[in-house]
Amino acid sequence: MLCLRKLIGQRTRFNWIPQRLILSAPAPEFAETADEIERITKLINDHPFPQQPLHPILQQHIPPQLLSNPFVENVLGRLFAAHSNGLKALEFFWHVTQRLPGGPSVDAFEKTLHILTRMRYFDQAWELMEHIRVTHPSLLTLKSMSIMLSRIAKFKTYEETLEAFDKMEKDVFVGKFGTEEFNVLLRAFCTQRMMKEARSVFNNLHSRFSLDTKSANILLLGFKESGDVTAVEFFYHEIIRRGFKPNSVTYDIRIDVYCKKGCLGDALRLFEEMERVKDFKPTVKTITTLIHGAGVARNPGKAWELFDGILLRNMTPDIGAYNALISSMVRCRDIEAAVQLMKDMEEKQIGHDNVTYHTLFLGLMRSKGINGVCDLYYKMVEKNFVPKTRTVVMLMKFFCVNQRLDLGLHLWGYIIGKGQCPHSHALDLLLTGLCSRGRLLEAFKCSKQMMQRGRQMSELSFRMLVGSLTQSGETEKLRVLDDMVKQLGSVLPPSKGHARDMMN
Repeated sequence: MLCLRKLIGQRTRFNWIPQRLILSAPAPEFAETADEIERITKLINDHPFPQQPLHPILQQHIPPQLLSNPFVENVLGRLFAAHSNGLKALEFFWHVTQRLPGGPSVDAFEKTLHILTRMRYFDQAWELMEHIRVTHPSLLTLKSMSIMLSRIAKFKTYEETLEAFDKMEKDVFVGKFGTEEFNVLLRAFCTQRMMKEARSVFNNLHSRFSLDTKSANILLLGFKESGDVTAVEFFYHEIIRRGFKPNSVTYDIRIDVYCKKGCLGDALRLFEEMERVKDFKPTVKTITTLIHGAGVARNPGKAWELFDGILLRNMTPDIGAYNALISSMVRCRDIEAAVQLMKDMEEKQIGHDNVTYHTLFLGLMRSKGINGVCDLYYKMVEKNFVPKTRTVVMLMKFFCVNQRLDLGLHLWGYIIGKGQCPHSHALDLLLTGLCSRGRLLEAFKCSKQMMQRGRQMSELSFRMLVGSLTQSGETEKLRVLDDMVKQLGSVLPPSKGHARDMMN
């Protein structure tokens, strides 16, 4: 109850956010800009969609002196992290593009493209790329090509992905396609672990392009992501026979696959071999991978030895190295050491990221239970840190399973209050708890908040809420819910398993 009292404190309606002094206050100019970024992001997310156009609101609330490429990039970055509706992000992009003297930046364009393709707005994404080809062709980079192809590979067929690659070559990008563009196509399949398709592309198109070590490493990385050590080693020896020369990236990939499988001895053998090769100097990233491997192998002593070895090699451990050591301590059930490492990071001003919080939350769930998780959650909120989707879903599940709907509702309100749009999985978990306890008003309110931000409910949540409202005779709420689902269904792209599919 002590944690709950801390969380409740003073609140403003449903979306209370704790206000406490932070240890190191940001500079006034930076704080003011950050506040404006948060204000505009929240304004966009909270704007009712698709009932009203966003343009007039942006015109009213974004003064000319606020517009700059860093500001636009930061807002789009927040919209991406918040799982905002892609059409809202696109409308913001078009609005600011017309007012920036030098036009949009590469980063702003790529973030907008990423938001659109993640929500499967492929028609709008193609239109955006073709518009940029005419107005700002220099913004078309390998990264933008990779964003588009990776999402098409994920959501569409093998043939449609190849057609998209051809379309980019003929209609969008200027100049002849070469090895780098071919590598982007390979990576699109490998990042989705579609190794059969990646091998097919490699075998059918390698005669057209001059392949390099990067091509081989991309395929090797794909086999690594599939978790098949044998496939990684088999392909490695195949590319060596083809005349490819391994580099430090090749070694890092092979070390990583052994670490993930708990084969620390084999990974260390490769590490020693890497050190003997001229010009192959291990990096902090290489040692970070080995620290993770020591955790998987439940060898805390080796994890500490490797971490200390970073300093002995005249390198500086970064946030990734600390996160790897925290993960190893959590795996070895030394939660006190993991908590102390988090404190050390703060003292050394390294900072914490989502991996830090996620890993420690996981360890506390296993060892300290709800009280330990609650304490860290309160500290996270106090620092105004906004966790990413997987952490939000994990926390929501833990709160609801432990019958702490008060904390689940607080987490929902905190995320909404920060201008974010929680993932549908988080809503599924929260609605399950609320509906099972007859708290229909709160369940209905959370569902409305999500749909007002342009994101659809899942089929599971929709069925559950409709069933509960029907049993309670809430006909007006049923009508509102039905209208909102239909409105969103008219503008959102088709997506299996969402509520709009049930309305068709």
